[in-house]
Amino acid sequence: MDYVTLKNGVQMPKEGFGVFQIRDLDECERVVLDAIGAGYRLIDTAESYGNESAVGKAIAKSGVNRADLFISTKLWVTNTSYEGAKAAIDRSMENLGVDYLDLYLIHQPMGDYIGAWRAMTEAYKEGRIRAIGVCNFYPHRLADFCETVDELPAVNQVELHPFFQQENALSLMREYGVQPMAWAPFAEGKHGIFTHPVLTKIGEKYGKGAGQVALRWNMQRGVVVIPKSTHRERMEQNIDVFDFSLTDEEMREIAALDIGHSEIIDHTDPKLVQALHGRKL
Repeated sequence: MDYVTLKNGVQMPKEGFGVFQIRDLDECERVVLDAIGAGYRLIDTAESYGNESAVGKAIAKSGVNRADLFISTKLWVTNTSYEGAKAAIDRSMENLGVDYLDLYLIHQPMGDYIGAWRAMTEAYKEGRIRAIGVCNFYPHRLADFCETVDELPAVNQVELHPFFQQENALSLMREYGVQPMAWAPFAEGKHGIFTHPVLTKIGEKYGKGAGQVALRWNMQRGVVVIPKSTHRERMEQNIDVFDFSLTDEEMREIAALDIGHSEIIDHTDPKLVQALHGRKL
């Protein structure tokens, strides 16, 4: 496994395993155990996923030293305040069965995220969290946030895949020393990504599938990726991306696939914002 070094010196695996939408706790425990067995060391969950406890059980059963794992979770909108974050951090650590978190993220740029950030910074300085960051902070929001807070975020987890590449966002993250992390690196299957002709043709040269090419492309842009699968064989394929490199020309071919906007979610939609605020855990 290769690593990136965050702005505070903490090392983070370049690839992890996500558990979004794996609501069945028994299944979640199984797939996390499979992922750890396949070589993943970064596990990304969230308070709102409802499966932190299953991730915690898998961690305990894995037999892997806690120091060798990198556990990331997130603060939900309805708890995004100073007091809400303090309680949520304790709750997530209890659910996960750990005495520290490797990465803790504000899940959405909504609510009192400045107040929440104060609580997160306190926990970071106390050593209870090794790195703190944000999710879904688009460039204007990230710039304002970084110009407001004293402790800059180490990570910004956003939608990044061949059809929504966000080069401007990546440029701004580099400016502030923020590590980009991709959710939905497979675009949730849109545009036939697993059989896309451009990705498939490139993959044939290396004996890789289209999905592996999509992951490698993001990683070569300096992005940490967190693919999800409930199938051990696919997990193994997804992590088998460290033995080849795409050429500059191949990177340009994939860059040409960008459509410039998300087809998954629109964070500027007031109805979405209202719905997220109204979602109780």
